[in-house]
This record gives sequence, C-alpha cells and structure tokens, in this order.
Amino acid sequence: MTSFHVIVMAGGKGERFWPLSRSQWPKQFLTLAGERSMLQMTVDRLRQLVPLQNILIVTHMNYENIVKEQLPELSPENILLEPVGRDTAACIGLAAYKIAGQSPGSELLIVPADHYVEDVDAFLSSVQQGREVLRETAGIVTLGIKPAYPETGYGYLDVNTADDERVLTGYKVARFLEKPNRETAEYFVRQLNYYWNSGMFLWHTDTIESMIQQHLHDLHRGLETIRPALGTPDERVVMERVYPRLPAISIDYGVMEKADNIYMVPCDCGWNDVGSWGALDKIAERDMHDNVIQGNVVNIDTHDCIIHSAGDKLIATLGIQDIIIVDTEDITLVCSKDKSQHIKELLKELKKQKMEAYL
Repeated sequence: MTSFHVIVMAGGKGERFWPLSRSQWPKQFLTLAGERSMLQMTVDRLRQLVPLQNILIVTHMNYENIVKEQLPELSPENILLEPVGRDTAACIGLAAYKIAGQSPGSELLIVPADHYVEDVDAFLSSVQQGREVLRETAGIVTLGIKPAYPETGYGYLDVNTADDERVLTGYKVARFLEKPNRETAEYFVRQLNYYWNSGMFLWHTDTIESMIQQHLHDLHRGLETIRPALGTPDERVVMERVYPRLPAISIDYGVMEKADNIYMVPCDCGWNDVGSWGALDKIAERDMHDNVIQGNVVNIDTHDCIIHSAGDKLIATLGIQDIIIVDTEDITLVCSKDKSQHIKELLKELKKQKMEAYL
C-alpha cells in the first residue's frame, strides 16, 4: 500500500504580522488563536491523518530550536533545515526528495505551518477526498476554499464545474489567478467557479520530481546535487554549499501554473491563511463592539479595532474605530485596518533607515 506523508512548510518570515512576528520568532511560532502556536495547531490536526513519524517539518536552520521546543515529541529526523529561504518550490522539492529516498512513490500532502482551520473534521474529510481523486488521476490535487468575501490578499482558482470534467469530488482547474484588485475579487465571489487557493496540495513524490525536472531545470540540477547527501553526515555541508544557489521561485508560479492535470477538491473548513493582523477579525474572539482585544487593554467608545498588548504595559483607547494597535517591548504599531496588508512597506522603510534591529 502506498505510504502517506505530510510536508509542513515552516520557514516563512510572517512579515505582515510585524512587530509581533520578528525575524527570530516569526508568525508560525506565535499563539494567535487559542492556546497553541500556529505550528502546534497544524501538527495537532495532521496527527489525525498520519503518524508523527510521517510528518516532515521544513524550516530555516535558525528556527531549529524553536521547532524542537514547540514539538518536543518530534524526532530530529523529521526536521529538515534550510540554510536560507528559497521560496516554496525549493522547499517542497527538497522535502519530496528526502521522503522519496525513504519511501518511493509516496502520496504527499503539502501544507503551510501558519494557517488556521476552524473545522478540523471538515479539513480531514477534504484531504481524504483529495487522496481518492489523486489515485484516480495520478496528477495534482489542490484544496480550494469557496470565497466568503472579496479577499484581495489571496490567489484564486478558476475551475471547470461541468460534470464531465469532474473526477469524484474533484473539479478540473482551468487556471491559477494572482491576487486580484477589489473589483475583480467582488466579481469572483459572485461566480460559482472561483475558489481561494489555499496553498495545500496533494501529489506523489515522483510527480513532483517529474514536474520540477520538466519546468525548473536549475532547481532540478541543484536538488540532484543535494540528493545523495540527504540523511547522511554530509547533508548540512552540502546544503550550505548548494541550497543558497537554487532559484527562489514559488511552487504556484514554477509548477502549478504550467501543469495541466490539476484537480481541486472543495474544503469548507473555516480556513484562513492569517496573512495579516486584519485576519484576527475572522479567527479570534470579538467583544460586543467587534473589537479583538488581547492583553492588558482598557477601552471606551472603541469599535472594530484589533488591540494586542504583548507585555504588561496598559493600552488605553478612547473614541477610535477601525484601528490596529500592537505593542511589544520595543515597538508600538498603530495602523488603520484597511492597511493591514501593507505592513511590509514599513519593513522596507526600516531597512532603508538602517533600523534592522527592529526586524
């Protein structure tokens, strides 16, 4: 029977959650909803699909100790370390090569470490449906989310809803679409054939290898150089020499947009990529005035705000609306909610002003 493994991508910077998400402690390790970090909640639900030894965490080597601290039950062999971030195509390709060396022809589920899932049972059911479609098509399966509102921060999937294009619960994907403007997103929401791209995929190890070889020649050559060292004492030395030279390209742009045998299985699980502070409106508890309040906060006549105090300092508000306030030990962020997707602009300004210590 074909074995089933999960690749968890946990090397991102989470820059739009600055200043709580920092270069040494990014978003996937933060506790933003509930009492567990995003990474811990991700692994908690995945353990209902596969045994722990079939979960591979891919992260930056700077985060190795954080992963071990948050997941002490995880074997060191189940943590794959990148010396630098080279985007999702390199991350997924490297992990697939490692798993293929141990268990050729395995089915793989690829998920980000920092996404929120409200309905775990619905998520697990969609993954199982996706595996059935994968076995029928031997192609690529992605989990799609029916848009609940016109989100401009997500990519979209255009799927063919005709019955003769369906395989079980899977719809044929016609194209991947970049993040739209507001008017286009509003159009997508009104149509039946557009879904959010969740960034969660199912495919076989040999499919990934074949697609990378076909579409990403430089990445393929680099991974083939690394492959013999994986799982050996030479792995780290070879990785540090070769991996930084790999092309930095996303799996969507490098592979998915060029493939033609892709099916989408709907996943109605209360999903959110928690891509910015504004996402807390969707996943965190709100008070009677629709505020998300976390930490030491007193507010009067405050509406539709997100206020997070990371320390003991009191935040007091009076007569404000649609504002994000985040206070840490060394930084206070004040931002209008409609600009929450643009916090990276602040980080660029910090770099420009040589203030990297605040990153």
